[in-house]
Amino acid sequence: MMDKRGTILIVDDERFNITVLKDLLDPEYDTMVAKNGRQALERIASAELPDLILLDIMMPEMDGYAVCEHLKKDPRTADIPVIFITALNQVGDESKGLQLGAIDYITKPISPDLVLLRVRNHMQFKKMSDRFRDMATLDGLTGIPNRRRFDQFLTQEWHRSLRAKSPLSLILMDIDFFKPYNDNYGHSAGDDCLRTVAQALATCLTRATDLVARYGGEEFVCVLPETDSAGAVQFGEKIRHAISRLQIPHAYSKTGPHVTISLGVTTSIPSQAAKPEELICVADQNLYRAKDEGRNRLAFSILQAVTPQPS
Repeated sequence: MMDKRGTILIVDDERFNITVLKDLLDPEYDTMVAKNGRQALERIASAELPDLILLDIMMPEMDGYAVCEHLKKDPRTADIPVIFITALNQVGDESKGLQLGAIDYITKPISPDLVLLRVRNHMQFKKMSDRFRDMATLDGLTGIPNRRRFDQFLTQEWHRSLRAKSPLSLILMDIDFFKPYNDNYGHSAGDDCLRTVAQALATCLTRATDLVARYGGEEFVCVLPETDSAGAVQFGEKIRHAISRLQIPHAYSKTGPHVTISLGVTTSIPSQAAKPEELICVADQNLYRAKDEGRNRLAFSILQAVTPQPS
């Protein structure tokens, strides 16, 4: 399988510079462009994250330093490598850029060979770093994100939703009667079942902003940023039907002849008075309610905002 082409965001307020860099990089990479700092942040927020950013410093309104500082403060973008490309060439300018988190500094007028060489080196290093990160955050059995990655992602999205005052939804899922499945079909078949269910859950995702992970044992979890209660319930039912359609035989289930799942769903608009763990707690309570009500179903409630009491 061929490696996916990397994506580079070029940020410069001069059309000529953008054209030169695009012509240089397009044969090897997918490129995105932004004509100023605000537009760069908007592009990053609304599209798949780039693997590398080539960032001009001298731009009106919001300069490259401010853009870089903003990127490094956001957990979602903090690890994107930034290379400053600028006419500034004083030691203090370079030092400031590196202190803000940039990985390299190229002065204008650019040398095409030098730019291409540095981009290749940093893209290769980024690819290796991503592989090591994936090894640490993927579940070894199912191949989907693990509990560690879920914890990181939930905290990240909780704070992002807190800033944006946007809804955040969580779905906890449990395979119904998995213990008798494991006991009667064997652990190898149980592992196959977990892998099949995990891949079906991953296939249900249609947005790069969403995450499904193995929570532990036969439990899975899904985080849905910017998703209200109606959207979360609708997506939960989509998942439930997707697992039913797998038609994995389960003669020892009390819900039917095939493997099914129960789901606990909750939605919140995060507040300073609450914590992301509370979202998990409410989803877990709803999951147990779904089990108590007969399994192979979804239970939902909203995590209500808590108003701090005056001291």
